[in-house]
Amino acid sequence: MGDIRGDRKTFFNLLVSTLLVSVINFTVWFAITFYVYLQTRSVFATGLISGIFLALTASTGIWFGSLVDHHRKKTMMQVSTVASLALYTVAFAVYQLTPKQSFTDPASVALWVVVLLLMFGVIAGNIRTIALPTLVTVLIEEESRGRANGLVGTTTGVTFLVTSVISGVLVAVGDMFWVLVLALAVLTLAVGHLSLVAVREPAPADSSVRRTVDLRGTVGVVRGVPGLMALIIFSAFNNLLGGVFMALMDAYGLSLVSVQAWGLLWGVLSTGFIVGGLLVSRTGVGANPVRLLLGVNLLLWTVTLLFPVRSSIVLLSAGMYLYMLFVPYAEAAEQTILQKVVPYERQGRVFGFAQSVEQAASPLTAFLISPVAQFVFIPFMTDGAGADAIGGWFGTGPERGLALVFMLTGAIGIVATAVALGSSPYRRLADRYAEAPAPVPVSGL
Repeated sequence: MGDIRGDRKTFFNLLVSTLLVSVINFTVWFAITFYVYLQTRSVFATGLISGIFLALTASTGIWFGSLVDHHRKKTMMQVSTVASLALYTVAFAVYQLTPKQSFTDPASVALWVVVLLLMFGVIAGNIRTIALPTLVTVLIEEESRGRANGLVGTTTGVTFLVTSVISGVLVAVGDMFWVLVLALAVLTLAVGHLSLVAVREPAPADSSVRRTVDLRGTVGVVRGVPGLMALIIFSAFNNLLGGVFMALMDAYGLSLVSVQAWGLLWGVLSTGFIVGGLLVSRTGVGANPVRLLLGVNLLLWTVTLLFPVRSSIVLLSAGMYLYMLFVPYAEAAEQTILQKVVPYERQGRVFGFAQSVEQAASPLTAFLISPVAQFVFIPFMTDGAGADAIGGWFGTGPERGLALVFMLTGAIGIVATAVALGSSPYRRLADRYAEAPAPVPVSGL
């Protein structure tokens, strides 16, 4: 980490603050989902929670990006934390004042009031995820931003690893009571900690549109950078294919091992994300992060094509670990590109726009691919034409139907990435990155 210069102390303080808040927000999110299912035994209720959450995440990104651009970044990080704290406080009051038997009814008004309050509290935390990479632009010198972005990715991996343990334990011990007590304590600590962190950043320059979301202007900025819109669309397409993992991976894994082994395995696999982020923090993203981004995607889709060749938990584990290991490189490369080619005063909106476009894609596939797999590919490879044609060497049964979906997804991803590598938008964006000056001077403004 000796290569990361600029205002390192401030960056690490913001990183720790974000890690604390992210862990607690996702703990609340996982916990309320677990709690609702355990209380109501309603799959529809938990599915509705996930659908609303994904829709809100996708729809608020541009607005949150506007808030980040029109105000000081530290201020918006603090507003984000205070908003979550206030919403969790009200949710805790409702939870404590409502008879617990009311929460066993999936149609309970009190239950959904608590769910929505907590959901909005978690969503408010997304302001931080948009503000932090824009502060990397200010605090870290250009040649070291890829490494800093790798550390941001590491915090994401730590968040998922810790959250999966904490949320289940707390719900098992005391339903939502200890989850919310911990959330209120940690967020109060985070507010106090961030108030002590001095962040030297320029005042918002775009004061003329302070109160507007300015979607048209944001799209104009994206279009003004050669190849940037193509990059965002490419990332959204990757997320569209990634929805296959969201929908089918658990079913495929559970066809190979027990639920206990599967849960333990994912705890181990999630360390790949942490290790990958740390590797990025050491190696950076190179002189051409555009090429790195597409090269990593080519590797990821090749892994997706190969791990389902046989029904093997060893192949699945190795493939998924490689996948988790290299995803931080792709994410760090994309952030590094945006931090250089987008004017600083517009970065919040562009990051928010990219978040909205990219995150809207995977849930769409997740909803669509499940019935296709269930009613087309599984019968096809169980006793249908696929079983007759390739079952002798590929295998038959429901898990081979799912495997075929993964392999087709990998093949489509490889073709799309190869096309992108040979396209003119890729070359224009790579040239723009190489030629673009740094958007702002590093700290000490």
